[in-house]
Amino acid sequence: MARDRSPIVKQSRREGYALHPKAHKVMAKKTGIPGVHAYGRQGKQSMYAQQLREKQKVRRLYGLLEKQFSNLMKEASRTTGQSGSVLLQLLERRLDNVVYRAGWSVSRRGSRQLVSHGHLMVNGIRVDIPSLRVKQGDVITVRPASTKTQYFSKLDDVIKETNQSSLSWLKSDAKKMTITITGLPTRKEAEADINEQLIVEYYSR
Repeated sequence: MARDRSPIVKQSRREGYALHPKAHKVMAKKTGIPGVHAYGRQGKQSMYAQQLREKQKVRRLYGLLEKQFSNLMKEASRTTGQSGSVLLQLLERRLDNVVYRAGWSVSRRGSRQLVSHGHLMVNGIRVDIPSLRVKQGDVITVRPASTKTQYFSKLDDVIKETNQSSLSWLKSDAKKMTITITGLPTRKEAEADINEQLIVEYYSR
């Protein structure tokens, strides 16, 4: 399964955005993009550079490779509605993101690992595909054998640590270890610090 294994903190500094909780502390001490000559390369960005950086930020935030992200953008463009909002909705509906949004992991990388290791089931079927797209009515549960692991036995503590706000389109029950998809994500419930229009413009060149 292909994925970007480059250091998440380095990625965060390059995009000027904390892509992982542990990046916050590092970025507070080290400002600017990484590299020996980083400060000499900083200046006013062109419109193309702004579009590129926003695309890279969102792609890395959700943990997608370039081909995956490009295909998702093409699908969003073919779907009825504003392409940018549709793109974010498709990203939010990824199974690894749903697990993160439910507060079952402190990061999307962590939730991706839970899925890829086969700890979860969707509608009673074991899955290991992080990009699986959920739909309204789907029920995500922990595989019976995995409920006994140290991680899931302390799921309440994980949820308290993540402190995720409740969302209208999913309902998490830590005691029953279930996530129920009750609707579709709205733009307001996606990441706030995203300018999706820049991404649409990037792929419209």
